[in-house]
Amino acid sequence: MQGLIQRVKHAKVEINNQVVGEIGQGILVLLGVEKQDDEQAADKLLHKISNYRIFTDENDKMNLSLKDIAGVLLVVSQFTLAANTKKGMRPSFSSAATPSQANELYEYFVVQAKALNLTVATGEFGADMQVSLCNDGPVTFNLAV
Repeated sequence: MQGLIQRVKHAKVEINNQVVGEIGQGILVLLGVEKQDDEQAADKLLHKISNYRIFTDENDKMNLSLKDIAGVLLVVSQFTLAANTKKGMRPSFSSAATPSQANELYEYFVVQAKALNLTVATGEFGADMQVSLCNDGPVTFNLAV
């Protein structure tokens, strides 16, 4: 399971010109699910994202986590993160989870994030989405478990 996380000042997801998810300061996570992933992988990734120290403290050092700043989380499904791009000129998605498995783990991830008392917004699994953001820094990390 992969989470491409971006520290944002604000971000939103639109479907057919309608905003379906929007946040202020926090983390936008593009969530990729692979065949071998399970709830344990989702829990591990969520723990890492919610505690990853990417926000600056009073000394301008990355010492604060999403939890520390009471930030918000925008979760967007992103199957292309599971792409194998090592060969050829077209990505292979053979390691990507099936849509049903990926949706189940995506929904599980969101429920677990809310159970941690995080404020969570989402996109819509499998939809054609437009994501807009103001990347703060820019700060972007690819977390894999």
